[in-house]
Amino acid sequence: MYMKRSLMLAALLTFTAGTAWAQSDAKAEQRRLEIDTTAQKTLDQLFKEQAAAHELYDRAAGYAVFTATKAGFIVSGGGGNGVVIDKQSGKRTYMRMGLGGIGLGVGAQRYALVILFENAEHLEKFMKGGWDSSATAEAAAGKEGVSARSSFIDGTAFYQLTEKGLMAHADVTGTRFWVNDDLK
Repeated sequence: MYMKRSLMLAALLTFTAGTAWAQSDAKAEQRRLEIDTTAQKTLDQLFKEQAAAHELYDRAAGYAVFTATKAGFIVSGGGGNGVVIDKQSGKRTYMRMGLGGIGLGVGAQRYALVILFENAEHLEKFMKGGWDSSATAEAAAGKEGVSARSSFIDGTAFYQLTEKGLMAHADVTGTRFWVNDDLK
């Protein structure tokens, strides 16, 4: 009798865990699809607004597209999600980004970040994660916009496409990118 109850309990636990895992996997697949769809829309917008970006994209070994939100009042912070794509293999790596900084700033801004990688070495280095500290001074007010660049600098090209939002700041921001383990 004890053995029978133990087997039934084990079966019930296995079924419950399996169902939870399947639901979790379905949510992850839905999130990956959302990120992929947003990334493609962002690339389409970039190519429409910045012809030189398409030329760099054609030469790039891979690219990353992130959607992020940044807010601040003296101290700024934010984060987002995105995907990195190796153009040769088609491999997709889903990643997160976080940023924080200090400086003169007030407001909030939602934006998309597109990063093009000149070669496989720069792409691999990025996917390993880390910090990219940068000093910035910019103003974005309400209207959609795109920062222009027509060449790789140190193996990468960055494009920031702003959405509705208002952000005026001058700060030193640290940005960290890492693999999103929930979406592997």
